[in-house]
Amino acid sequence: MKRGRKTNDAKGSSAEETTEKESKRRKVLDEKTIAVQSPDWANLLQDIILQVFQYLPLLDRAHASQVCRSWNQVFHMPDLWRCFEFELNQPATSYLRATHPELIKQIIKRHSNHLQYVSFKVVDSSKESAEAACDILSQLVNCSLKTLGLISTARPSFMDLPKSHFISALTVVFVNSKSLSSLKIDDTPVDDPSLKVLVANNSDTLKLLKMSSCPHVSPAGILCVADQCHGLRELALNYHLLSDELLLALSSEKHVRLEHLRIDVVSENPGQTQFHTIQKSSWDAFIKHSPKVNLVMYFFLYEEEFDPFFRYEIPVTHLYFGRSVSKDVLGRVGMTCPRLVELVVCANGLRPLDEELIRIAERCKYLSAVGLGECEVSCSAFVEFVKMCGGRLSQLSIMEEVLIPDQKYSLEQIHWEVSKHLGRVWFPDMMPTW
Repeated sequence: MKRGRKTNDAKGSSAEETTEKESKRRKVLDEKTIAVQSPDWANLLQDIILQVFQYLPLLDRAHASQVCRSWNQVFHMPDLWRCFEFELNQPATSYLRATHPELIKQIIKRHSNHLQYVSFKVVDSSKESAEAACDILSQLVNCSLKTLGLISTARPSFMDLPKSHFISALTVVFVNSKSLSSLKIDDTPVDDPSLKVLVANNSDTLKLLKMSSCPHVSPAGILCVADQCHGLRELALNYHLLSDELLLALSSEKHVRLEHLRIDVVSENPGQTQFHTIQKSSWDAFIKHSPKVNLVMYFFLYEEEFDPFFRYEIPVTHLYFGRSVSKDVLGRVGMTCPRLVELVVCANGLRPLDEELIRIAERCKYLSAVGLGECEVSCSAFVEFVKMCGGRLSQLSIMEEVLIPDQKYSLEQIHWEVSKHLGRVWFPDMMPTW
């Protein structure tokens, strides 16, 4: 009996030990599970934190830098400040959150020599925001920028400033950078003398120049840039700056082949803007020198202002009509734009464009993208157009109300017919996508 009792006691003790071991094992597993479910954010690789920080606005970066020592170290890494966009606005005139000026000054003080790709976006129309942008510009004396963008999303902004204030701030960057390769300036009082400063200090490195609505720049000023900056590959400007002399300068043997030329043809008041004509020989010389250039033209004109355009062959590849354009002009497009790749017509009127579209399909052998808005085209003519262009139409954005049913096709039938000729499923759009 005693021997049996001892055996039972041993069994009980062994069971307790097994239960205790199992409990400890589960506890260890639970701790490991908690560790997996709750990562140590402070020990994330700095390269990962750096990539996350690059997507944060300035104020959010500053807040995140206060989380721990590791994140604060990333906040002060030079790589974080090579590319930055300053968004400027006044709380009283904008619902967007403003970045505190003192924080911006702090960043410039510590990281101005790291900045390389910088843009200033003024998101309200206040003069104070534009002045703040100029103040920041004038402090960038120790930087060596490669890209500078000055963008105003609300007018008048920069144009409200005294011209001398803006120019003095801008020339600080032009003089100190020495290696500026990309410059985008919209709605600013930049002028010819400041462009000469740009050329004098950055002629060997400038590759992209985009200027929109800069009324103080003359054709002579932009010609100076083309004459001296032989590495220029992309150029965007208003039509009033385009000249025969400019095209010939871009066609000289010293100049590299231009890859992209964008021209904005804009009229604010009907009948008050006179548009000059560019000679066909200038276009021919330009295309001979840069045969693969993309020539993009945006037209925001009234119907009566189109007379100087599309009278002879023009090497445009991408054509956008932002306002109503007549049947006559679209007919001339088909006759004079053999290099056309993309055509967008936002509005036309109530006269069907059947003949004009067929002519464009016949003459424009490279056409691969078409967008039609407030226009009218019969279903039969549209099917014929698609049939002539075939599978090369990689983008076909047509508003549903553009298509007019006829005896041959209804709106239900045209979907299948167009899809058949495109070689893919196609439907008309309910909203513009261009």
